[in-house]
Amino acid sequence: MGEGTEFAATGKDDKMKSWLWMVLLAALAVGACAEPPGPLAIRSATVADRGTIFVVRHLHKAQGDDPSLNSQGAEAAGRLAEMLAEKGIAAIFATPTRRAMETAGPLAERLGVSVTPYDPRQPQALVAAADKVGGSLLIVGHSNTVHDLIGRFGATPPPPLEEQDYGTVFAIGPEGRLETFEIR
Repeated sequence: MGEGTEFAATGKDDKMKSWLWMVLLAALAVGACAEPPGPLAIRSATVADRGTIFVVRHLHKAQGDDPSLNSQGAEAAGRLAEMLAEKGIAAIFATPTRRAMETAGPLAERLGVSVTPYDPRQPQALVAAADKVGGSLLIVGHSNTVHDLIGRFGATPPPPLEEQDYGTVFAIGPEGRLETFEIR
């Protein structure tokens, strides 16, 4: 623009500028009131549409490579099935290890659903698969994966599990609220 061609503010321009400032300030105020994202901010938009996510470490195992559950673990798996049978479980995920599949087995049999294996080295793929489930679900993991899974599903993770920790069920509600209970 050349010399002498500056725009002169008219009454209409002043009203427009005032309106734009009010819109900007209103947007900033709304943003400041918004709730911060949950832990790890990895939750998907569909988490709020789903039921409770139950995460458990596989139960007591025998010795050896890819061991089965021992008798104590098998009994606890039956009690887990009793505890979760009426919780609206629509899908069950477990790592492909014997102990994880056997932990999930009694509930799967009782509900008539299959156990879907997942790769514990690809937790984001599990989150994506879980996002497609309508209803509650059970995920059976390991002492070194449960902590991370809880965070990925929007709850504040508890301290990592120790090798001797068995029988704690972590329930993540749709809002990311974490509750724990023991298999009795």
